[in-house]
Amino acid sequence: MAPSFGTSGLRGLVTELTPELVTAYVQAFLSVCPHGGALFVGRDLRPSSPDIAGQVIAAARAVGIRAVDCGAVPTPALALAAMSAGAAAVMVTGSHIPADRNGLKFYVPSGEISKEDEAAISAAYAAKQAPAAGNGALDQIDATTPYIARYVTAFGAESLAGLTIGVYEHSSVARDIMADVLTALGATVVRFGRSEVFIPVDTEAVDPETRTMLETLCREHGLDAIVSTDGDADRPMVTDANGQVIVGDVLGVMTALMLAADTICTPVSSNDMVRRLPEFGSVHLTRIGSPYVIAAMEEAQKNPANHVVGFEANGGFLIGFEAILKGPLPPLMTRDSLLPIIAPLASANLAGKSLADCVAELPPCFTAADRVQEINRDKAAVFLSSLIEDATVRATFFAPSGSINSVDLTDGLRVNFDNGQVVHLRPSGNAPEFRVYAQSQSAADAVELVETYMARVAAEVL
Repeated sequence: MAPSFGTSGLRGLVTELTPELVTAYVQAFLSVCPHGGALFVGRDLRPSSPDIAGQVIAAARAVGIRAVDCGAVPTPALALAAMSAGAAAVMVTGSHIPADRNGLKFYVPSGEISKEDEAAISAAYAAKQAPAAGNGALDQIDATTPYIARYVTAFGAESLAGLTIGVYEHSSVARDIMADVLTALGATVVRFGRSEVFIPVDTEAVDPETRTMLETLCREHGLDAIVSTDGDADRPMVTDANGQVIVGDVLGVMTALMLAADTICTPVSSNDMVRRLPEFGSVHLTRIGSPYVIAAMEEAQKNPANHVVGFEANGGFLIGFEAILKGPLPPLMTRDSLLPIIAPLASANLAGKSLADCVAELPPCFTAADRVQEINRDKAAVFLSSLIEDATVRATFFAPSGSINSVDLTDGLRVNFDNGQVVHLRPSGNAPEFRVYAQSQSAADAVELVETYMARVAAEVL
């Protein structure tokens, strides 16, 4: 299947991301989207990314656009640098998907591109549209130092004092930055798991082997938490002192509470606890993907009194107002991993509590998620359509969970049962994967629901 736009930019097999295709998409982007005269370029650590980044740089320079090579850098750090300079950006990353795939994330000077921008880029690509030829300059900058300083300034040098935090480095492009930031905030850091081979860590569906490893490391090293990110560091992973992974939308709730946000924009797949907290005066549910969250945030920001944030079930967090902590934390309208790592840790430390204690104080609502990989997309489309369109087929498929109370078609199929449980099914937009989300009154029940429906989905879509 040819590379296509999904919830996180343009993605495809590395063999399909040819120099001609990369060049054509970058120049189509530059022809229809604002760029401020410059294109900042970053990349993750997968083996194909340096070559693709070089192609992006060459494509920009060939049409007279100044290219700024930021090297291997977290996606939010690249976005911060480009937005601060009033420039466009392209991040070369496949995020959490395997190394045989890669992709491009596009940014205009104001932040992530919208779905309307995606459509315009696709049309320009199809029409072979590009700016006039030119000879753009090439520069290099350090995009990491301002990104680190952002959080040290906001939280203060003692915010994590007394904590011992593990950093699971794997092949995250933020592996050194995480250690530097946590140390600057006063924590003692234990680093492990560094890999020079790309490891596709999905923070939204942490595999059992990784979970066992994290539990063992917490126990052996007496850690207060372990932190990590996905490949391009726009999604966090955080455990408590027992090595239990705190899911991304719970990190989002904890972060929003610390920032004193009152307006939340989050996908329909997020934990329902966000709707049960009185601190959040307004909660807007969206389709899955940061462009939809950003669109909802922009709408909410029309009232300047709103303290608007957004987050996703994968933990990526967006802040749309200037929060004041130890110092100012300016807005950053792109998915970030460092903020939802630091804020829950700092909040718990300030309260003299463990992360597990802080989570236990939230409304009891538990989620789990996983994905069926290497699906047959045609079979998956027919399967989901049958569930949506035929109530009898739907009732039969979901029979293990009892009577269906209601369905939500905001994104995929979200089924609410009479017993209060929820199962949400959704195919990926640009990877051969089918997501299964579940929600229940206990963590064990949520995991059991995911396991049940992973098997049932796999029987239909593989």
